[in-house]
Amino acid sequence: MDFQHFKESARNGLWRQNSGLAQILGLCPILAISTSMVNAVSLGLATVMAMALSNLTISALRRWIAYEIRIPVFILIIAALVTVLDLAFNAYFHSLYLLLGIFIPLITTNCIVLARAEAFAAKNGVLESTLDGILMGLGLVWVLALLGGLRELFGSGTLFSGIEMIVPGLSAIQVFGEDYPGFLLAILPPGAFFILGCLIAAYNAINAHFAAQPEPIPAAPPAPAN
Repeated sequence: MDFQHFKESARNGLWRQNSGLAQILGLCPILAISTSMVNAVSLGLATVMAMALSNLTISALRRWIAYEIRIPVFILIIAALVTVLDLAFNAYFHSLYLLLGIFIPLITTNCIVLARAEAFAAKNGVLESTLDGILMGLGLVWVLALLGGLRELFGSGTLFSGIEMIVPGLSAIQVFGEDYPGFLLAILPPGAFFILGCLIAAYNAINAHFAAQPEPIPAAPPAPAN
């Protein structure tokens, strides 16, 4: 894979085909678990690992998977890998595992994971497919981080609440002070819809702004010397 191909894949995964803002996929975990930045990013990173591993496995086995049964086989592979991640979270991050609950096993049914397996991994090589899974997952991670950070900031006045479950000794940052009353709507489901809608509107406005910019005119070649 050359640098230009990598650059194009990164641009698609992180921005152009962003699963949270452009494709609007996987709304259940995006809206349900993004009550804090730590929760949102943790589930996002778990999704990245699931997408990378499933794309790698499906790409490696694609020649031996019959076209007619590809979807059940893809789901079986994804379910097996997500089960491994679920057990790993339970073993190494038990407090966080209890907080995320059913949303780790539900990565199996996340349409983002299956969509990339069907659209990309089943048609491309192992390296390209693994990179595609990582980049598409990271596109979801930064949207989850921003959404979770905004909801936590407005709802509780803090950032990184629950970080001690991952890195013992660290604690949340109190941004608005101890006497901040909190904005309850931000951490309720309607607040998640409202903030995500604002992020999608900003995303569309940025794209429209750059689309309206005139393309640079290439410089004329120098006249040949006499």
